Amino acid sequence: MKKQGILNRELAAIFAKLGHTDQVTIADCGLPIPEGVRCIDLSYTIGKPSFTEIVGTVLEDLEVEHAFIASEMEGQNTKVYETLHSKLPAITKLPHENFKQLTRKSKVIIRTGEATPYANIVLQSGVIF
Repeated sequence: MKKQGILNRELAAIFAKLGHTDQVTIADCGLPIPEGVRCIDLSYTIGKPSFTEIVGTVLEDLEVEHAFIASEMEGQNTKVYETLHSKLPAITKLPHENFKQLTRKSKVIIRTGEATPYANIVLQSGVIF
C-alpha cells in the first residue's frame, strides 16, 4: 500500500503515464466536461474537496512546467488567483471560452467540489531532468 503521494488509484495510474507536455485539468463543480475526456469526480458536497486543496496535492506529485487559467479568475476569484500565483511560476491567462476548448486536450479532468467562479486550471506536465 502506498504511504505517500496520490492514493487515488485512477489518478496515480494516469499521472504515472504522463509524458512531457501532457495536460491535466483540475476543475470546479461547474466546468463542463468535454465529450471523450476522462473525468475523475472527487466532489462529495459543495466546496469539498476544495480546488486549492487538490491543486496543492497534485503539485506535490506532478512535475508542472506551465499552467493555464481563465483570465476572468483574476477579477472574480482573487483569493484562488493569488494562491495559484504563489505556487506556480508560469501561468497563461485565456478567455474562459478558450480555456474550455483547451480542456479537450487533457488526459483527465479532476472535478472538485469547489463552487467559486473560474476555479479551474490546466496543468502542463514537465520533465524531472
